[in-house]
Amino acid sequence: MAFHDEIATLMKSMDLRFAIPSDLNAIETITRAAYSHYIAAMRRAPAPMGADFRSQIEAGIVVVSLRGSDVVGYVVRYPTKDAMHIENVAVEPEVKGRGYGGALITSCEDAARAMGLGAVELYTNEKMHANLTLYPRLGYVERDRCVEDGFTRVYFRKDL
Repeated sequence: MAFHDEIATLMKSMDLRFAIPSDLNAIETITRAAYSHYIAAMRRAPAPMGADFRSQIEAGIVVVSLRGSDVVGYVVRYPTKDAMHIENVAVEPEVKGRGYGGALITSCEDAARAMGLGAVELYTNEKMHANLTLYPRLGYVERDRCVEDGFTRVYFRKDL
C-alpha cells in the first residue's frame, strides 16, 4: 500500500480526511470562530485568520475532522527535515473538548511516525493561554519563545 493510502486509511478510522476544495468555507468559518476572540488581546488578527487555506488545501496539507458529513475541525501540517510541523489546528467552539482536536493532533503524530520523522513541532501565540497548558499535557516540551511577524510565539516539540 502506498504511503498516502496508509495515512488515508488511518485517518478514516478516526473520521478524518484530507480537505477538498468544497471544505474551504467551513475551514474559514471555523477559523473565525476559533480565533476572533484573541484579536483584542493580541491587538491584531491571529496569524491563522490570514492563512491562504485554498492554497494549503490544494497542496494537500490540510486534514479535516468530521462529525457525520460536517467539517468540525482541521489541522494544517507538513513534514520538515526531521519533524512534522503543525501550522494550525482548530475546531468549532461547540465541539471543543470532545476529542476532535486531539484526533487531529494524533493524526499528525501518526503521520510523522509513518514517514520516519522523529518529532512533531508547533508554535502558538503567548496570548493563547489555554494552549500553553494543553500542549505540555499532550507531551510537548517548550523549546523557544521569540517574536516573528509581530507575534510572540511559543515553540513546542514532541519527540516520538
